[in-house]
Amino acid sequence: MVFITTQVLLTLTLISYMLTGVITYNNYNLLMEWSITEMSNVSLVIPILLDPTSCIFMSTVLTIATSVMQFTKTYMANDKTTDRFVILVLLFVMSMVFLIIFPHTIILLLGWDGLGITSFVLVIYYNNAKSLGAGMITALTNRIGDVMLLVTIALLFNQGQWTVTNIWDKEIITWTPVLITIAAMTKSAQMPFSSWLPAAMAAPTPVSALVHSSTLVTAGVFLLIRFYPLMNSSTFKISLTMIATMTMLMASASAMAECDMKKIIALSTLSQVALMMFTLGLGSPEIAFFHLITHALFKALLFICAGNLIDIHHHSQDLRLMGNISVQLPMITSSITIANMALCGFPFLAGFYSKDLIIETNSMIMNKTNMIITLMFIIATILTTAYTTRFSMYTLFLTTHSPAPQYSNESYTQIMSISALTFLAITGGALTNWLLITPSIEPNFSSHMKLLAPIMVSIGLVLGYLTSVDKSPAPSLLTNMHCYMWFLTPMSTHLSPKLLMKIPLLELKEVDQGWSSIPSGLLLNMTEQSMTAMKTQNNSAITYIACITMLTAWLFMSM
Repeated sequence: MVFITTQVLLTLTLISYMLTGVITYNNYNLLMEWSITEMSNVSLVIPILLDPTSCIFMSTVLTIATSVMQFTKTYMANDKTTDRFVILVLLFVMSMVFLIIFPHTIILLLGWDGLGITSFVLVIYYNNAKSLGAGMITALTNRIGDVMLLVTIALLFNQGQWTVTNIWDKEIITWTPVLITIAAMTKSAQMPFSSWLPAAMAAPTPVSALVHSSTLVTAGVFLLIRFYPLMNSSTFKISLTMIATMTMLMASASAMAECDMKKIIALSTLSQVALMMFTLGLGSPEIAFFHLITHALFKALLFICAGNLIDIHHHSQDLRLMGNISVQLPMITSSITIANMALCGFPFLAGFYSKDLIIETNSMIMNKTNMIITLMFIIATILTTAYTTRFSMYTLFLTTHSPAPQYSNESYTQIMSISALTFLAITGGALTNWLLITPSIEPNFSSHMKLLAPIMVSIGLVLGYLTSVDKSPAPSLLTNMHCYMWFLTPMSTHLSPKLLMKIPLLELKEVDQGWSSIPSGLLLNMTEQSMTAMKTQNNSAITYIACITMLTAWLFMSM
């Protein structure tokens, strides 16, 4: 079934490429209506939007899905439920396509919820307690975004709006942009909803390559791009910029302290998604979408290469056990190097074009308004290069500590799964730049500011090398803070459930059990009174003498 699915996805990818070429070359914006049924005066019509944005994104998703399915042949070769896994991945891809090409709010909600449900099932694919806990925190966090999107659709329905394309002509309730932003933050794991993203690494590595590159985490960014005309206010931009900057800094610092290979790549994804949100806050949705596409290409490649390394090292994900694969696995080594260089923004690779535009746009806009955000952005960018260098040093050059890694010749399936993404990680940035970026979008400022990006990359390279060769222990409190994502993980997994459980417990005691305690309280009161009366009837001489004395005194007093 994996082979058939791969061929089908490959065919759909080629069709999407041809469609993207036609739409982009002619700059078409096609809005087609699909009439599903007509009964009496009621008709059900679903619009389909094919513009350069949706076509390029759909082609990227299908390309990565094809490579991931090719990688599944080797990684899941010994799994007995591969067919179930393939069906779940196809449902995941279908939900993402629904989100991309259907501007109808109900179908958009179907794709949005489909991503959440299928991601939960894929995270708990391995039947163990760790996977179940990760799946629950993923599902519950995404449910917050689902509620926000449902309320948004209800508000739009109250105004008679069903499609995204018709919203801009109407006056929108002020709460609508706020709800859309919260929904996007939960799906894209922005602070304080960030803890579910590393936890979702409990899923199989092919799922991680698809989820954390081009689908689930970028769905929130794509939602904001679609609704961006609603968000054109200074309050929205400032708030989104501050949240994204903090998320970017937190994710980069946490990646420096993490030793789990997949979690490092997940935190890297979180940092880059925050960079996209940061760009939206700067008022550049075109550049944010540009980085979304380029990031998806090299990050999927990095995940697939990491999956091959995990398979070689007996499914161990500890970065400290890796090392010295440059001789045994030349193709995988080259692909990891290209992906990491693209992540750092090495010239003329995929990440260079988009990250250079973002850095220049930030330097032109934020330097004049907020130096604190600019400083945090620069530190996060330096740390991105640092943890990428640390990752490369541990996996490629340092001595391995893994017990008898299963090195073998790189199979044809492994090479095919990474060759297409390697090619796109090299050329995808230039191709997308020619398709998307116009001269009016590119920032224009002095040439000496162009040196900012190379300087940050150079500092990050030195810092990453020093942290990879330095074996001295770091301060425990600082390390723990970064390992727990600035303590967001314990607050999400321990503190919040305890607080939420105390509320129903208090309600149970005060309301439900309070009603039942009224009859028992009356019974207890009557029992105490009857016990007092019974004590006067226990044939005690002292009691009788006391009663006679009191009665005699009362008679004398009444005379």
